[in-house]
Amino acid sequence: MAKGNYSIEFKSRVALAAIRGDKTLSEIASEYDVHPNQISRWKKEALENFSAIFTQKRKGNKELKEKQQELDVALKKLGEMTVENEWFKKKLKPYL
Repeated sequence: MAKGNYSIEFKSRVALAAIRGDKTLSEIASEYDVHPNQISRWKKEALENFSAIFTQKRKGNKELKEKQQELDVALKKLGEMTVENEWFKKKLKPYL
């Protein structure tokens, strides 16, 4: 892998290995071909931002519920307008 051009998934995998603590930083560095200092930075960043995972999920769920409610209202309105349209077509048919 090109130095300095790591995917989020790769960084996460390496940071998680460091957080687990099953292996030393040197062992992880050899396994993933990354400098131990870089692994330490990714581990620190992961631990500092760990709570954001749950915050973003909660925020995303709230936004999703709001959008679902808006969609439900719009679909209800569309249904009502469709029924009205069909009623008008039926009533106007003798005049067309």
